[in-house]
Amino acid sequence: MAAWPGGLKHYLLVILDCFSRYTVGWCLAYRDTARIAERLIAETLAKQGISRDTLTIHADRGSSQASKPVAFLLADLGVTKTHSRPHTSNDNPYSEAQFKTLKYRPEFPERFRSMEEARVFCQLFFRWYNEVHRHSGIGFMTPEAVHYGRAPELTEHREEVLAAAYAAHPERFVRKPPAPPRVPTAAWINKPEHREEVVAWMRRVATASRTWQRNRHPPSGTLPRGGLLLGNRRDAVDPRLQGG
Repeated sequence: MAAWPGGLKHYLLVILDCFSRYTVGWCLAYRDTARIAERLIAETLAKQGISRDTLTIHADRGSSQASKPVAFLLADLGVTKTHSRPHTSNDNPYSEAQFKTLKYRPEFPERFRSMEEARVFCQLFFRWYNEVHRHSGIGFMTPEAVHYGRAPELTEHREEVLAAAYAAHPERFVRKPPAPPRVPTAAWINKPEHREEVVAWMRRVATASRTWQRNRHPPSGTLPRGGLLLGNRRDAVDPRLQGG
């Protein structure tokens, strides 16, 4: 998205947990550089308590994401990295969907008049997206609820409410008793075709989830996540990093 003065464009970098859709880190910058991406990744992994050899980061083929400094950082942190295939936009669908949600918000301006306006917009957007927005891809839960393991409790509560509604007025439900939408148990980008590969990957994700729970001590019931997504857009105005 354009900014003042006319013709000026700036970058918004986002790190997204592809299982819960939770935005774990973001920053605004004038340029998409390896140094900024490197700092964002390092600070986000430290904040989330990620252990070695438990995480995969998938990114597009932007210059910063594919740079040697970022590759060296991920190797030092024990993080596996993957990239979208050339000219294949749907290899990063979760990130693309989030950027579309951002741009289609009613308050998204035609141009940002100042870097302060862009910063405030992103702070409000990511707070709304994580804590308020109910995502259809995760059973109409908020990303925060899924990320921090509250989805089973909320699903149980929904079942109780729907059961009470059915008991009070069964005539309103013609086909069958109502049931809440289920939260997926896995999230995939280019899901393997062979069952053995799927099983091996799910075991790895389960192990990573248990390690993450021990380090972060989130509420019980945290579901395994498949990895993080790193995306960027020239959408906002701010020369300084603004972590989400």
